[in-house]
Amino acid sequence: MKTPVHIAVSGAAGQIGYSLLFRLIGGGLLGDQPITLSLLEVPQSIGVLDGVAMELHDCASPLLSGVTCHSDPEAAFADADLVFLVGARPRGPGMERRDLLEMNADIFSVQGKALNRSAKRSVKVLAVGNPVNTNALIARCNAPDIPPENFAAMTRLDHNRVVGLVAARCGCNPGDVKHAIVWGNHSTTQYPDLQHATVDGIPVLDGVGRDWYEQEFITAVQQRGAEVIRTMGRSSAGSAANAALGHMRDWVLGTPEGEWTSMAVCSDGSYGIEPGLMFSYPVQVRDGAWRIVQNLELDAFSREHLKATEAELLIERDMVRHLIP
Repeated sequence: MKTPVHIAVSGAAGQIGYSLLFRLIGGGLLGDQPITLSLLEVPQSIGVLDGVAMELHDCASPLLSGVTCHSDPEAAFADADLVFLVGARPRGPGMERRDLLEMNADIFSVQGKALNRSAKRSVKVLAVGNPVNTNALIARCNAPDIPPENFAAMTRLDHNRVVGLVAARCGCNPGDVKHAIVWGNHSTTQYPDLQHATVDGIPVLDGVGRDWYEQEFITAVQQRGAEVIRTMGRSSAGSAANAALGHMRDWVLGTPEGEWTSMAVCSDGSYGIEPGLMFSYPVQVRDGAWRIVQNLELDAFSREHLKATEAELLIERDMVRHLIP
């Protein structure tokens, strides 16, 4: 029997975590690879978490080798191979990013320290809870013994939104849309870039037109999360869990040959971005290691958007300086 992969999920009783767990035990991440789950919640939600664990057992999945429930992050992350940092207070109607940052930054500082103490040095850590880029930065900086390239923030949901909106506009299957990019912050300053994207090998902009791209599409992607909240009264859950699964799957198993995806990773200065920021780039993954796609041509329109989203991330970093060792 294969040795189980140890996966830890924080915020496991929340909507995103709950949606994610059943995909994990169904093989949606690693196929027929057995897994063990360590579930983390705040103490007041442990009763709910115990119920979630019961449901997981009741699925009788042959891939699930064990489930443990925790309120202590150090215990939850012990010897973890893969970690989904989902637990964070979700954005509600009328909330600003500053509100989220103030509420959630301390959580990721504590969890970063816990990862440093108990997780494997080879662990892959995906921050899902918002504001995701800066939360990932905080966790990474509080885990100095884990390589910085082992941390990422999820912009896969934005990437999927780009692909879905383009497919709907072009009347094609989402699988036909290639080389879309989301640059920068998971926020309203993100830059969804179609200037390299194709459908069946044909440039997307040739089909959708520059006016639609600049005047409607970019704003639609940037505002999609808020639109979901206005429509449903709560933030995205199923689509966010799906994106987290897709991000981690590509990180572990690799991106298809000749393709890329969008991941917020530690900037090395590529495309003129401040080193050290968790910035969304086009990345390709081989053998579990990501690399930023280099030498893409950026026009003045694109560079302006990259600088705007970088500026927001610099402001966020300054707001949490006291949590960055």
